[in-house]
Amino acid sequence: YKDFGSEDLAPLTNYNDNIKILELYHGPTLAFKDFALQFLSRIFNLFLERNNKNITIIGATSGDTGSAAIEAFKNNPRVNIIILHPKGKVSEFQRRQMTTIHEDNVFTLRISGTFDDCQDIVKEAFQDRSFLNDDQYLLAVNSINWVRIIGQICYYFYASCKYTNFNKDINFSVPTGNFGNVFACYAAHKMGLPLNKIVVSVNENDILNRFFINNDYSKQKVNETVSPSMDISVASNFERLIYDFYCDRDSDLCKNFYSTFPAKSINLPAGMWEKSKDLFLSYAVDNSKTIEAIQNVYKSHNYLIDPHTAVALVSVNKLNMNKEYPTLILSTAHPAKFPNSIQEAGISIKEMPKRLSDVYDKEEISYEFLADKNAIFNFIASNN
Repeated sequence: YKDFGSEDLAPLTNYNDNIKILELYHGPTLAFKDFALQFLSRIFNLFLERNNKNITIIGATSGDTGSAAIEAFKNNPRVNIIILHPKGKVSEFQRRQMTTIHEDNVFTLRISGTFDDCQDIVKEAFQDRSFLNDDQYLLAVNSINWVRIIGQICYYFYASCKYTNFNKDINFSVPTGNFGNVFACYAAHKMGLPLNKIVVSVNENDILNRFFINNDYSKQKVNETVSPSMDISVASNFERLIYDFYCDRDSDLCKNFYSTFPAKSINLPAGMWEKSKDLFLSYAVDNSKTIEAIQNVYKSHNYLIDPHTAVALVSVNKLNMNKEYPTLILSTAHPAKFPNSIQEAGISIKEMPKRLSDVYDKEEISYEFLADKNAIFNFIASNN
């Protein structure tokens, strides 16, 4: 974490006597994904050097994963990195953080479709692999890579140690789309972290909230929101929770639940689903409430939060959390990465981080594709 901008890697900011905000955006791309990807890149390099191997990395991003991965792996002669993002569905800052990196091993692909289309192509790439050379591995940087989850488990322990010294159960409110950050919190709890509740905080793309409220895990159309990193209709990491928490690690049972998904919804047996209330709460926040929260926090605390942090805060306030337990809100990105949302809240960003302002002065380089796996696999092969 040598490239982090804060000596305290994950500072805590007071919101009130019972709630603190955990700032996870002090890494080189100003998003929580840096915790995992700076770590992941060094683990990869260790084994590539040791085994004299090369890799192709392929990943899909709804915003922050792509820029964090490119920052971590740029200039690496043993790595080709290909990042897919949905055209027009990430913020301009997030896009420029990816497309203004001019390195021979970096390829940013704009896909006419949704994040789910991009993620589906990544998953199909791992089934195909025909575009690889004989001396190459194929690796993922999305949270479907277990090392990504490991890197995120760490800050739950770090923050809990600072806040309560592990002397008290704690709540975490986690803004999420793909469920990786929530699953990292769950994994920390399995490892012994004193935990009361995990608040699964989502925007209008509410598949996770529908599951925790109504036992309805059904794919619906993606809505574009002011919190774009959470604009996802299927949470890839949720299958891990079904397997570990609900199915007690029975892989055949888990596979059966997913056998007809997403064509049909997943509805767990009542006795199995009711385990949810032991550990999870959830809430879905619409655009207007998200903007309103940004305005209220700025007015009352002179403190600017990004729209994803706003979703996590609204969820805690609406759920009337038990004051007996301290609560940490995960702040997952610097607010300057979402200028349109901040502008909609009627707030001016007083000082732009240099790491972000620099991207406006650089030329963008990217490649545009339909959501066609064959065309994309051919492109990867020809640039391999």
